[in-house]
Amino acid sequence: MPNPSYPAYTPSHGYMTEKIQRAYIAAAIKDKTLPDNAHRIPDIVTLDASVNPSKPIQFWQLYSVLGQKRIVRIVQNFYQRVYRDEPWFWSVFARIGDTSHHVRTQSAMWLDVMGGGFKYHGAEFRLHFHHQHNAIELMNKKGAERWIKLMVQTLDDTAEYMTDDPRIRVSLNTFLAYFTTKYAADFGFQTSIMFGQTNAPMKRKLNFMNMPDSKIEALSETELREGLIDRGVRVSGQADKSALIKLAKRL
Repeated sequence: MPNPSYPAYTPSHGYMTEKIQRAYIAAAIKDKTLPDNAHRIPDIVTLDASVNPSKPIQFWQLYSVLGQKRIVRIVQNFYQRVYRDEPWFWSVFARIGDTSHHVRTQSAMWLDVMGGGFKYHGAEFRLHFHHQHNAIELMNKKGAERWIKLMVQTLDDTAEYMTDDPRIRVSLNTFLAYFTTKYAADFGFQTSIMFGQTNAPMKRKLNFMNMPDSKIEALSETELREGLIDRGVRVSGQADKSALIKLAKRL
């Protein structure tokens, strides 16, 4: 993948962006996907995707990469599948509106969360009301698993809209997995079917110079080795933990 040049599109906060970002970061800290200080790390909280291909794209940074048209195209593909599906599934959507209605509302929500500005009026209240009253028949294991199946097919079929940056599909998976987990908790169902690879846990960058000896000594051999390499220290493959501790204390 060539080095990307982001932002390709100028992002801005929407009605939901900051609140969803804070909620996701709190959950990701809890499950150790993000470090404890994630809410203070500029690369994480910014709406601009990192140009460093080794750093993940957070889902509120997706607009800066994809822009509006690509995001809408992905949502359009999904609802075309929904309305070709079995009657028990698509009829719930049809009672609310036609394909164009759902494309407008779903893409507005995606854009709002992904850094595309103020698009989804009503924010979380509107989203919850929709699921609680309009789509309640599908807020269960059966409905969720059919929704996930169709969305995975959609993402597989719309790779052309995700540029050549492999981080985008992973970020979309992360976005969808986060909301699916939230809905499962809100509506009391469970599903083992998911979207695929999500953003990997972010390694914490160790600053040995600010760590007391006891903290350095408490680190695992892997943490010591990776932390030293991150700091540009040459580490012999034969070095044991005691040797790594000595190197770390010298910094």
